Amino acid sequence: MAKSIKSTQDFVAIREIRDGVVILKDGNYRAVVIASSINFSLKSEDERQGLILQYQNFLNSLDFSIQIHLESRKLDILPYLQNIETVTKDHTNELIKIQAREYINFIKTFTEATNIMSKSFFVIIPYDPPVINNKQGALSKLPLPFLNKNTPAESTESFEQNKSQLEQRISVVADGLGRIGVKTAQLGTDELIELYFKLFNPGEKGVPTAIPNQ
Repeated sequence: MAKSIKSTQDFVAIREIRDGVVILKDGNYRAVVIASSINFSLKSEDERQGLILQYQNFLNSLDFSIQIHLESRKLDILPYLQNIETVTKDHTNELIKIQAREYINFIKTFTEATNIMSKSFFVIIPYDPPVINNKQGALSKLPLPFLNKNTPAESTESFEQNKSQLEQRISVVADGLGRIGVKTAQLGTDELIELYFKLFNPGEKGVPTAIPNQ
């Protein structure tokens, strides 16, 4: 008996990424903001306690859930070294060229012997639009597996309304984290595509220009 073969997209919960908003297959919305870090070890004991208390107050003030994602990747130093080589290639000062080559060799040797990691912090903010469907009646209350995953795209008006609700939550998170010195910025469409592509394809270096509709 032949087995049905599912594509990779069948296992990805994302339906589309639109105007900086991730729309899941179940119709729910997600926004992602990147957050700066705080060097906790350089703070005094009083400052640490103050930050912990402010962070607790921030979490307790939320009336919706958030997800915090830490991404740790090996730092790719090659573009940096290539830039140095390009800058110094046509330099007239021979001493600077020698120093640049020695510096490049030092960095290469150091990074080969030591894993230098870059860390990025993301906050995923959800908004689940209310399900109103009088035609389907009780069917709209069934669990997701019993509903059609390929739901039609929202109208522009509906999308803008839901996006507005999501943006209000983004502002709440940004203000709350800002009080403890953490800066945030919402990811745009291209940045979201790159983020999710790297999550689902950790070994790939290329990034697609768009995520096809499901």
